[in-house]
Amino acid sequence: MNLDERVALIKQVGEEILTEEELRDLLSKKKNPVAYDGFEPSGKIHLAQGLLRAINVNKMTKAGCTFTMLVADWHAWLNNKLGGDLDKIRTVGTYFEEVWKASGMDLDNVKFVNCSTFVNDPEYWKKVVQVARHTTIQRMLRCGQIMGREEKDLQYTAQVLYPAMQAADIFHLKVDICQLGLDQRKVNILARELGPKLGLWKPVAVHHHMLMGLQQPSAEEGDKTERTIALKMSKSKPDSAIFMTDTTTDVERKIGNAYCPAKQIEENPIIDYCKHIIFEKQPELVIERPAKFGGELRLKHFDELANTYASGKLHPMDLKKAVSAAINTHLEPVRKHFSKGKAQKLLEQVQSFDVTR
Repeated sequence: MNLDERVALIKQVGEEILTEEELRDLLSKKKNPVAYDGFEPSGKIHLAQGLLRAINVNKMTKAGCTFTMLVADWHAWLNNKLGGDLDKIRTVGTYFEEVWKASGMDLDNVKFVNCSTFVNDPEYWKKVVQVARHTTIQRMLRCGQIMGREEKDLQYTAQVLYPAMQAADIFHLKVDICQLGLDQRKVNILARELGPKLGLWKPVAVHHHMLMGLQQPSAEEGDKTERTIALKMSKSKPDSAIFMTDTTTDVERKIGNAYCPAKQIEENPIIDYCKHIIFEKQPELVIERPAKFGGELRLKHFDELANTYASGKLHPMDLKKAVSAAINTHLEPVRKHFSKGKAQKLLEQVQSFDVTR
């Protein structure tokens, strides 16, 4: 691929790129830059962390990047996930890796790294302290959004340390591209500002789309980025999220009950799944319906779907049925992977944890 093609492919991933000029310069100088994302092992993986993550990683590696998936077990510990039980958190981290392996991710160019493997390195903590020394408490508290918490909800000193660790991760892992969701932008911007001050480098940030939750959005106002974050899929609301090991019946029920107003494209989670999951995974979406309601409909690309739905020629229930079938098809390899052997036992163990803690 030439430079323009590599940039264009990464732009498919990045809903926001800081900055495109810096990305182009990086790719012109480095054939295989390092991109990364990190996840707290704190429960079951949902669609955004599974299928969408695999789609985006595959585009990044096709563009020439090597990808580091950080299993942020210590970060989950700091954030008091699973009651602060580090052993349970590490078990969930192993489950995360198994899900990604079964999700169609390009594993040849992906490296899984646990935070536990480098927290004994004094050079890592030196970077953490350097970040902390150059960041005000107020700025660190504002970065609390990366933990899925508002500033007013932070209770423990450990949670203030979290953003400093996440910024240090970028430099310790020698990351060129921070390829995380829009909800992680505050700490990525912090790292971009601090890198040159600390005699390091300024990483590029490629922030991907936040897949919507299934429930009706609230009427809260906010700028586009903040609203996108507020509407994202959340595992804390189980019926608003589709998990990678949900049963066929679970998927059909959740999508059947999902918010999907007729003729509305914006802030419609079912339309969102079509754009960012289904048309990324398959060449067409087949709508099966009786002849008296228009008969079978084959939609070849997302724009065709959007136009058809906005015109009122496609009923929400017919779309939901097709989306349920498509999502179930793409989840089946993951279900199969966890249906036997060590993977099955691992899933059962994770399901026994109280993920509300």
